[in-house]
Amino acid sequence: MKTSEEISRRKAEGIRIVSEEAVESRTSSTLFEHMHLVHNAIPELDFTEIDISIKFLGVKFSAPLLIDCMTGGSDESKKINENLALTAEEQRLPMGVGSQRAGLVADDLIESYAIVRDSAPTAFLIANIGAAQLVKGFSIEDAIKCIKMIKADAFAIHLNPLQELVQPEGDSNYKGVLSKISEFASELNVPIIIKEVGAGLSREVAVKVEKAGVKALNVSGLGGTSWAAVERFRALIQKDELKAKLGDIFWDWGIPTAASLMEVKQSVNIPVIASGGIRNGLEVAKALTLGATICGMASPFLKRALQSKHDVVNFVSETTFILKSAMFVVGACNVHQLQNSRYVLTGPLADWNNSM
Repeated sequence: MKTSEEISRRKAEGIRIVSEEAVESRTSSTLFEHMHLVHNAIPELDFTEIDISIKFLGVKFSAPLLIDCMTGGSDESKKINENLALTAEEQRLPMGVGSQRAGLVADDLIESYAIVRDSAPTAFLIANIGAAQLVKGFSIEDAIKCIKMIKADAFAIHLNPLQELVQPEGDSNYKGVLSKISEFASELNVPIIIKEVGAGLSREVAVKVEKAGVKALNVSGLGGTSWAAVERFRALIQKDELKAKLGDIFWDWGIPTAASLMEVKQSVNIPVIASGGIRNGLEVAKALTLGATICGMASPFLKRALQSKHDVVNFVSETTFILKSAMFVVGACNVHQLQNSRYVLTGPLADWNNSM
């Protein structure tokens, strides 16, 4: 069994690599640049009256923004989670934590997760574990421990087969994951969210997990942080040349976020979270128009949370201002109207849409 020091070191490596190294997609994008909102020259709106509040899983939030699952399990992640949670509480936004396996393995790492509920007593918080753990003995009781650790309102199971494959110490056994998801969905008393980790969800997977009883899907598509790239850097540190080469070859593997969003939205009847390379309010507006209920971001929040809560709050304010600006110039006074706005697809995104 790994020691708390080994776990903390791995978590700290991940934070450092994401914040300091070039790990964004190299040759691929989200494809949002090929989705065009149609300009309205007579919006007939007062900008100050635009309403960006939404409901997600029965809860009202001030904006369609999710502080997505990121970190936990180290001293650095404790401070990051505190700044993120303080923002979630103040701005009335939902927030997820990183994989809580570290908190189950080492008691001294629990506080790096528990800090989020201490800092955000009324916020909607999402617990999190990797799907590979479900077939390694992770039990309903373990899930309940994760939920209690942060007094979570929902439970995310992240699908990251590519990351696990490239990770030097990764778990590449996914046999039986779907039946385990179904079991957890029926046994837990909080909604289950299925999320990818930067490689996107296909319509086939979306249909399967909806039938398994999950309540929301987070596409987390290609175009932002490449976790194959992150694990490549970690493999280089450990001098694992084969895993490093694998990470280099699969650096840009996956379904672009905009394409994944369209595939999933057209295939299921549960809320869809758009994430993966979304970096500003205009891209949030585009994702909402393509059918997302809410949009998640991780890397932009992480880099600001390393600085201060003030930087995180400023980013939320900037993002929501740009989102409202996009709504103003398409003539949408609320998110529902935005989701029914006209748009045009071009290039590879139009080709992807036509192939579905």
